Amino acid sequence: MAEAKKDYFITDNRIVNLILAIIPFTAWIFGFITRFKEGKIVAGIIRVIPFCGFIIWIVDLIFMITKGQIWRLLDC
Repeated sequence: MAEAKKDYFITDNRIVNLILAIIPFTAWIFGFITRFKEGKIVAGIIRVIPFCGFIIWIVDLIFMITKGQIWRLLDC
């Protein structure tokens, strides 16, 4: 079984992660830090680019509601 990844590095509680994902500032900052901690530097940088960050934030909300995790852009 694959190890579960903690989104937003604070907790693996889905409700708390959803609340953090709804707030744009926390979603951008925590998403950026989470991707850097996973070693995905390019994916982290893309999250803080203004227009790309907004689109990724919307997709993250959809993924957080449906799957309970953030969108893993460039997860290779």
